[in-house]
Amino acid sequence: MRRKVLLFAALVLGIGLLGLAEEKAPCVIKLGAVNPLGDITGDQMTKAMRLAVEEINAAGGVLGCKLELVVMDSEFNPAKAAAAIEKLITVDKVDVLIGGMSSGVHMGEIPILKKYQKVTVWAGAASHVCEEALKGCDWYFHLHPWDYLQGASEREALEAVFEKYGIKVHRMFVAYEDGAFGTISYQGWAALFKDYEVVGESFKSAAVGGGDYTAVLQHAKAENPDLFLWIGYEADALPIMEQAKAIGFEPPIFLGAPPGWPAEFGKSPLSHGVSLFAMWAPSLKEVNPVSKHFWDAYIARWHEEPVTYFAPLGYTNVYVVAQAIERAGTLDKEALIKALEETEYLSPLGEVLRFSPSNIIKHQGFKAQKLLQWQNGEQQVIYPFELATADFIYPFHFGGE
Repeated sequence: MRRKVLLFAALVLGIGLLGLAEEKAPCVIKLGAVNPLGDITGDQMTKAMRLAVEEINAAGGVLGCKLELVVMDSEFNPAKAAAAIEKLITVDKVDVLIGGMSSGVHMGEIPILKKYQKVTVWAGAASHVCEEALKGCDWYFHLHPWDYLQGASEREALEAVFEKYGIKVHRMFVAYEDGAFGTISYQGWAALFKDYEVVGESFKSAAVGGGDYTAVLQHAKAENPDLFLWIGYEADALPIMEQAKAIGFEPPIFLGAPPGWPAEFGKSPLSHGVSLFAMWAPSLKEVNPVSKHFWDAYIARWHEEPVTYFAPLGYTNVYVVAQAIERAGTLDKEALIKALEETEYLSPLGEVLRFSPSNIIKHQGFKAQKLLQWQNGEQQVIYPFELATADFIYPFHFGGE
């Protein structure tokens, strides 16, 4: 009898201790991201996300819970990215999906996203083909401008600069990587500037084993364009400049359009005068307190400068979700969607983020790019003019103003 009493007491005590442990166990809210970690865009976006999570947790978390970021590598591979989404949802049991870039990769992810219909706040992917695949998905929120939104803002920026500086542009040459990102971007550019003469040719990106641009650059030089645009990835940036210089190709406007630039690009004298479109520039820290905080905090945490706009975009991604969960007071899907719809977040990109409908989806965030130019190793804002930090260098040539 005594043994039975002792066993019963031990059982009761064990159950009590287990209950106490459960009561004291910290609650966790999980965010799941799928980023290309081998590329500077994915690497810096992930670091910025981790910074945001650390800041939020240091301030008390979300609804008294710790925020946890679970990141998987897309490797720029649609199948691997789709498998990563599946794992985040079914194995890691994340509460919200965030992050991501590359339209081609996202097309592989979308069927899995639609299968589970978990609240998703996606940072990247610009192709309207992705938007078309997401029709009716009101649980999906998109931060990056779609290609047609980018195009409209890019044309507005260029033509404003043409007018201000008295620049005449008739012929454009577009060199583009031969994947989905480059091909669709080129098609969008050609349609947007259909009243200009636009010539295009594809190349194999260094990001997927290419890297010899001589033929396409020789073709461009022979066309003698007023504006040259290349659409590719970080790995293409310096080799394109080196090979262009080697053959003496100096178009009056040299424009690059990778999702992110290599960290060392600004240190090269070949960068001077190269124009670009982006959602953010470090110089914005001079006019926007959130940009300054992000810049200082990122450098302090990671001991490097953020050189791609996917870094502040990733930081924004986490804060927007965290603030929406806090407003909703719950992870209930419908309440969270409603809270996200009420977003008004002054972001480090210099703009207040709000969601509104685009051509197809209900929840589109940012809608424009800025025209920047590399000058003496730094990205300067050229347009919008109210944010301009420098005058436009024209015409472009290697080694000087």
